Formats: sequence, structure tokens, C-alpha cells
Amino acid sequence: MILLRALLLISLSGVILGCDTAQNQEKQHTAQSTSTVTDADAANNTLPNDNYLLRDVRDDVFYFVMPDRFNNADLSNDRGDKNGGISAGGFDATSNRGFHGGDMKGIEQKLEYLQGMGITAIWMTPILRNKAVQRDGVAHHGYWIVDFTEIDPHFGSNDDLKSLIKAAHKKGIKVFFDIITNHTADVVKYEECHHGNGDFKGDKHCVYKSIEQQAKGDDYTPFVTLNEQTVKVPAWLNDPQYYHNQGDTTFEGESSLNGDFNGLDDLDTENPKVLQGMIEIYKNLIKEFKPDGFRVDTVRHVRLPFWQTFSPSIMTYAQEQGIPNFHIFGEVYDPDPAQLSRFTTEGKLPSVLDFGFQQAAADVFYRKQSPLAIKALFAQDDLYTDEDSQADLLMTFLGNHDMGRTGYFIEQGVPNASNAEKLNRSILSHAFMYLSRGIPVVYYGDEQGFTGDGNDVNARQDMFASLVVSDNDNPLLGSNASTADDNFDSTHPIYLALKELAQLRHDHHALRRGQYKSRYFNEDSMMFAFARTLPQGKEYLAVFNAGTEAASMTLPAQSKDYEGLVEATEFNLSDEQITVTVPALSFALYQAK
Repeated sequence: MILLRALLLISLSGVILGCDTAQNQEKQHTAQSTSTVTDADAANNTLPNDNYLLRDVRDDVFYFVMPDRFNNADLSNDRGDKNGGISAGGFDATSNRGFHGGDMKGIEQKLEYLQGMGITAIWMTPILRNKAVQRDGVAHHGYWIVDFTEIDPHFGSNDDLKSLIKAAHKKGIKVFFDIITNHTADVVKYEECHHGNGDFKGDKHCVYKSIEQQAKGDDYTPFVTLNEQTVKVPAWLNDPQYYHNQGDTTFEGESSLNGDFNGLDDLDTENPKVLQGMIEIYKNLIKEFKPDGFRVDTVRHVRLPFWQTFSPSIMTYAQEQGIPNFHIFGEVYDPDPAQLSRFTTEGKLPSVLDFGFQQAAADVFYRKQSPLAIKALFAQDDLYTDEDSQADLLMTFLGNHDMGRTGYFIEQGVPNASNAEKLNRSILSHAFMYLSRGIPVVYYGDEQGFTGDGNDVNARQDMFASLVVSDNDNPLLGSNASTADDNFDSTHPIYLALKELAQLRHDHHALRRGQYKSRYFNEDSMMFAFARTLPQGKEYLAVFNAGTEAASMTLPAQSKDYEGLVEATEFNLSDEQITVTVPALSFALYQAK
């Protein structure tokens, strides 16, 4: 708590999670008692449910982790399938493209570290068995699946996954799987551009053939090499008739829906057999492992009718399996709420990752643009509202494994800023994510100030001691360490800040479920304010200063008195007007009495 006060001049009420000693447990009990009796919402039984099964997903704080890069607890599985074959190989701890050794046992070892930060849900990149090595890299990320029934041997066994889920659930932590319906690993080849052994005849590319070309007979002839004809599970996935077979996507027009992503076999998701086959695949995973939800990859590259059947079917089945709050959120890589919301309304997905939030937050906190971008974003929240979705179910995030890290965006946006300013920008943007509407998702390593060199493999550093030279020369925010060190530092200032922010959300129902309302935005100011309010509830007023100098704002009061939960330099209430002064790159939070 001391570090966060020093950095942002705040004094959070609440307690530190994850204390083990009897003394700290007593402090925790006392502090929680004090907090709940002063919060009418909490007194009305609205604190997050300790039973993970009954806890609403809006009460969760997510941690997005790439298992291969998190913690290596079992060296024996580093090279994958011990019997060789399609899921063996690819281990190279010195390359940012290779497998590095992280596994399910490694995540299980670090559950207390995550719990101590206030994390209540883990989302892992795909963990099912992959084609380990393809022409364009190594499947450390897990997105090149060949077997949808078992875990990739690089990450451990099915029993290791069950052990992780059981241990997480004992701590009240949910576990989410990253799933794929758009494609499988690159196995199907085309006679027109591949030799019989699968090698390319010319350029390492198969030009996309449009539906119109196919209708005129200009088509590909698919085949599978002899050594890979039965590698996919379930067996129906080995039949080329269930794929589009139109060549590589250009990521534009119809090819975005029908083309192969860098050769990955694009499933014909319009085929009823493919739809039912994928539903059965993921029902079986729910039945065997009892995860708490799914993140769905490449959603916008599959037509809406697929989702209209898939999502309700999976949700209903999960509930029948005794998972009442099973949650699904999709990846629609687009910052436009009009496009994102199509998949939560027409597409019947409960939620999507909020790429619009990421862009607005990065523009304001990292690129020093006007906070009016935030006002404009939230003004479109009604687009998400229908009978089974709404804006507060959106998954908010600041960086990820594809686009890059928070620290990288800060280094790019303010390269000449002091280390203290860069650290403050990270903490401030995370505070915005935790206090505004939506469900916060922390990208692994961001709590340790990781920066990286860009997107994709340049944003996937090891939490354990790394051997990748191009990663180890990166500065870390708030730390003198590098990724060459083990980075599970529970005293890191960002870790401590996220711990306190999680506790703040935990203690105040309105910060998790309250309706968002813009309270102050001005085109000439880097200050802004918004409120979170429950029906017939008290206003929680959040005030942010994204500028590099202390600044003030005046706005109408909604109460005769306010209590400071995170104090600013000055707060005055007179004549039904609030005047508040907030230091540079800081925030304040007030609760109406």
C-alpha cells in the first residue's frame, strides 16, 4: 500500500489479499468488517460470492496467461510427446518463437501468487494438442490444434490440467479455456501449389480462390500427406471435405471468412456437420474438465449463424453440467463498438473482448490524446444491450499476446519520459480498467512491468528466468530486474497497485455492477470524471488526471456529502458544486454519503 500511495498520492481503504499469518488474517477480518458496514451495497449481500460456481463473472478479475511462458515446473515435458510424432519438438528456450517449457503444473505452483494479486479467474491460451512445428513457426501459443480431446504434451497431461482446475477452484479461482472453431493445424495441402510430400512447388503461399472462381472450375484439389492422414482427433477432422480449401486469406472480403490463416486449415463452419461436430467437441471438454468458461478465438472470421447456434448450445450444456455461470467471450479484433456488438446481439455471444476500450485507454494514457475518446466510446454502450448481453459483461484489457504490452505502448508513446512517469501511466491505466465498466483482464507479466519489443512473439516474455537475448535487454517498469530474472515479485509496485484495486472492487458492489455515467469531459483538459451507480444506490465518483501537471475540475454534486476512498489533493463541496484537484497522472475516488 505504501508504494501506491507514494506513486499516486492515495490512501485506499481495504485490506491486502493473500495474507497467511494469523496476525494478517485477523487484520483482514477486521478491515473487511469495517468496509462492509460502511457500504450499504455490501450489507445487502452483494459482495462477490466465495463459491466460484455461484459468483457472477462481473465480480471477477481475470489474468490472461500463456502457459508456455509462465512457469516451468516439469522439465520432463519440455520437448512434448516423448514418443515423437506431430506433437513433439520445437523446444528452444533461446528463441522467442520456440517452446520454453511452461506447463500446467507451473501455473498450479503460482496460484497463491495470483490470488495474492486479487485474481479470481485465469484465462489460458489454447492448451489442446498441437502440431508442434509448422512452416512459419512453433506452436508455443497453442493455436495449431490437431487433437481436441487431450492437452498438448508440452503443457502436461489431462490429469495435470484437472489438478490445476481442482486446485484453482479450491482457492475460488475460475479457469477459462481459449477455444478455436475457425481452423485446425496446417495439414491439408493443395495439388496445385504443393508437392506430394507437402512442400511448396514455388512461393510459400497458395493464392486465395474466390467463390466465384470456384464456381467456374478454378479450384484447388486438396490432399493430405500419407504421414498425416489420421493425426486429427476427432477423426472427421481429417476429411478435407469439411474445410473451405480456397487458399490463403488476404484478411479482406470473403477471404476473411473462407481463407486459410497462414496455411491453417479453415473449417467450413457453414456445413451443419462441422457446426454439430464443434459443439460436441466443446461439450465433451466441459464434461471432462469442468472449466468455468471459454474465450473464443477468431470470432469475426466465422459467419454469424454459426455463433447463433454454437453459443446458446454450449451455455445450456454447461448449465446442465452444473456450471450455472459459465461465461463465453469472443475475440473480435476490431475497436468499433458497432462491429463488436453485432456478435453479442445478432451473434448470441454473451460478451467480447473490448478492443474499443483498449484503443481509447492507450490513446489517452499512453499517447496523451484527449479523454474525449473515452466519452465517445462509452456513449455507444447501448449497442451491446439485448436480452442476454450488456456493456458491463465486456472484457476490458490494455494489451495482449497479439498486439503488444502496456509497457511497450508506454515506451512508444512517451519514450523520453522518466521511469517514474512510465510506471505511473501503467498504474493509472490499470486503475481506469478496474474502476470503469466491464470485467478487467490483466495480461501476464504486466504486473511486473514487462515492456517487450512489439507485438506477437515480441510480447510473450518468460516470467521465469529467460534465455531470450532480445527479451532480456528490455527495461522493466518499476523494477531494476530484467526478464533474465525470475519475475514473481509480490512487492512490485504494479502488483501491489493491482492488489489494492482488486480489493477496492471487491469491497464496493457499484464498482463491479454499477451503471457507468460520464460526469466531466472537456476538450481542453486531460482530466475527466465518471460515476458508477446502482439503482437507488450511492454514486461512486472517479476522477482521473491523465496530464503531467496537477489540475482541477468543477462539476455538479449528486450528494450533500462524499467520503474519500482514494483521496485527491483537494476536494471541496459548496453550492452543490464539487471542485477537485488531482496530481499529475493520478486518480481519486469518492463515495456519496
